[in-house]
Amino acid sequence: MIPLSYYVAVATILFVIGLAGVLIRRNFIIVFMSVEIMLNAANINLVAFASYFDSLDGQIAAIFVIAIAAGEAAIGLAIIIVVFRRKIATNVDQLNLLKW
Repeated sequence: MIPLSYYVAVATILFVIGLAGVLIRRNFIIVFMSVEIMLNAANINLVAFASYFDSLDGQIAAIFVIAIAAGEAAIGLAIIIVVFRRKIATNVDQLNLLKW
């Protein structure tokens, strides 16, 4: 059996990669993928700790996180498509479409 610390280490590495992608990169798609990587890191932790404590609570929470990520993907990709069709900007810093 693989120790819990290995799962936590992999999830930490994934979360740091996702956080770096959100903070450093300014392309819509890269930021969007980085957020998805961070959600997957949280899912790894939830499932690993659920397995460690012999509970289904973490796995149920991971299923809810997957459902929320699917909704976020649908809405986020729709916003990105609208922005790209209008040729407003491909950089997150240059976009002011949602401001008043």
